[in-house]
Amino acid sequence: MIVRARRHFSFLVLSLLLAMPGVVRAGSEDEVKALFTRFVAAQNAHDLKEVEALLQDSAQFLWITRGAPIWGHDTAIKRFEALYQGTWSLDPKMDELKVIELQPGVAQLYVPITFMISPAGQTAQPARFLMNQVLVKTGDAWKITSILPIPAPQP
Repeated sequence: MIVRARRHFSFLVLSLLLAMPGVVRAGSEDEVKALFTRFVAAQNAHDLKEVEALLQDSAQFLWITRGAPIWGHDTAIKRFEALYQGTWSLDPKMDELKVIELQPGVAQLYVPITFMISPAGQTAQPARFLMNQVLVKTGDAWKITSILPIPAPQP
């Protein structure tokens, strides 16, 4: 009887730990990091089709850029297309990347990142941001549902 009670207690504690926000299951964290790695590679290659595939295809997709909201998947893709005409590259500090599972199938990603941004023909200057993204799992794939970069001072 005591052994069974301990098993039930252990199962209860394990269940509570797995259900807590902030506790990321290894598989989810690895999948989110892999998606972000693909996102950075696609951004740096100016691969619009790959970026398009990684964003949630929704009118509720949100990207805040230069203090302005960009709503919707299609609007975001048009904005990326325009930005890709100039210099646009990302350099995240991957060793500082954090993934927080908000609930099963919903995660927030945080990483300090340096952007090199400039219109075509101009010299790009580095801009440091604290990148935040919210990702949702749709079926068996993660998708980015919001991109929220926060400007940060240069170190």
